[in-house]
Amino acid sequence: MSGSSISRRAVLRGMVAAGAVATGAAACSSAEDGADEPAGRATGRPEGGTAAPAGRRFGAEWEKHERTLMSWPASAGIRGKDLREDVARVARAIAEFEPVVLLTRPGQEDAARKACGSLVEVAAVPVDGLWARDTAAVCVEDAGALLGIDFNFNGWGDKQTHANDGKVAAAVPARYNLARFQAPLVAEGGSFETDGAGTLMVTESSIVNANRNPGRNRAQLEEEPKRTLGVTQVVWFAGVRGEDITDAHVDSLVRFAAPGVVLLDTPFPCMPADSWSRSADRARAVPKDAVDARGKAFEVIDLPQPDPDRITGRGDTFLSTYANFYIANGAVLIPEFGDPEADDRAKRMPADHFPGREVVAVPIDGIASGGGGIHCSTHDVPAAPAAR
Repeated sequence: MSGSSISRRAVLRGMVAAGAVATGAAACSSAEDGADEPAGRATGRPEGGTAAPAGRRFGAEWEKHERTLMSWPASAGIRGKDLREDVARVARAIAEFEPVVLLTRPGQEDAARKACGSLVEVAAVPVDGLWARDTAAVCVEDAGALLGIDFNFNGWGDKQTHANDGKVAAAVPARYNLARFQAPLVAEGGSFETDGAGTLMVTESSIVNANRNPGRNRAQLEEEPKRTLGVTQVVWFAGVRGEDITDAHVDSLVRFAAPGVVLLDTPFPCMPADSWSRSADRARAVPKDAVDARGKAFEVIDLPQPDPDRITGRGDTFLSTYANFYIANGAVLIPEFGDPEADDRAKRMPADHFPGREVVAVPIDGIASGGGGIHCSTHDVPAAPAAR
């Protein structure tokens, strides 16, 4: 975590309740009234009204990776020990399947190496927190090469300190000699999800928000990820503003299992009614009217949460969703929460939707108590197109 005392998320159980889903062409779009531009190679901004560059493509997480990026929590605050133990556990698990690079604040490399072992590469890159999903550059294919896109991380709307994390998206392309593109909007990697076939799912509350993109409505902002990422269809989840530090991210709500197939986080029955759970029915109903980039309807599959009385983790910020899984080369990493029935059910999911991959269950009570999950703490770097 960063030096700020605020947790990354507040109560996210029942995250499926993040509101109605609508395609980018649907009615009821909402309107709502900058980041420093770090140095990097080949920066730029698209001109208004231009189409996505030919050959640009945002691949799905299940495609081949070159490596996984993670960040070593720099703060030694109250949760520091548990967070670091969990980050090391996740890094070691992924390193059995693909290279892992752990971005580590200079001066903390020895501790990170000791915790993670020889399979994990430790790189001296200044960071604040562990949330690499949101801070690292998003890599896309661009004319046969990889392009690192900097989405101008601003601490989830200046809710948390980010003096170092705000520069990570520039540091990573520079380290790997990738061209960098400065996105024309502020967003985080956890706020959107792609099927690799032109469809993007986004939580509106985390992007159409004055704390990221003031004075711009949904219709205006929808064109930016289309041009920047090369997608053609945006499916919007309304989200929930102001009740967690991220303003609700899609990677804890709904994930692609394949083009046209989504896994939907499902609250445990009888959870108390709150701002998340009251709109669960709406969130479930609307995808029936949405379509993907191919014009196909979605198949929605429940991904039930564990029993909150049986999990081993506690705290108001504890994130008990299995939707925050991570797909690595040859494996799917699933959080383990201590409810045997729910954990076993979640472990069966990859066999149905990601056949041929090993299922690795990882206890992450430290990370989850900070309001995040395995996906939040990782960031996939795809293999170059020529290497696939």
